[in-house]
Amino acid sequence: QVQLVESGGGLVQAGGSLRLSCAASGRTFSIQTMGWFRQAPGKEREFVAASSRSGGDTRYADSVKGRFTISRDNAKNTVYLQMNSLKPEDTAVYYCAARRFGGLTAYGYDYWGQGTQVTVSS
Repeated sequence: QVQLVESGGGLVQAGGSLRLSCAASGRTFSIQTMGWFRQAPGKEREFVAASSRSGGDTRYADSVKGRFTISRDNAKNTVYLQMNSLKPEDTAVYYCAARRFGGLTAYGYDYWGQGTQVTVSS
């Protein structure tokens, strides 16, 4: 099993920045792709970003491309989401997820964190 714990959420004004962290523990050697998802009130969970195991390949949702950056530190078993130029519509609970298989996909994640709230005020 793999446990994922997110941190770094909070309240920020529009135009500001936040960096989310997700620390993995347990059978971390089994993790390939890691990703970030978010769910706003009354909406379905949506894909935000994904990173290959090496961090060399990444994929982003169109809504965050150019503003968010996903990165990994495998020595620390941690994945990050740097969020810049935040907008009120970025307000959501952000979830970290991990897959046992590769591929920068929005589906098929095996492990999920508990989520961290990000609120962007206008």
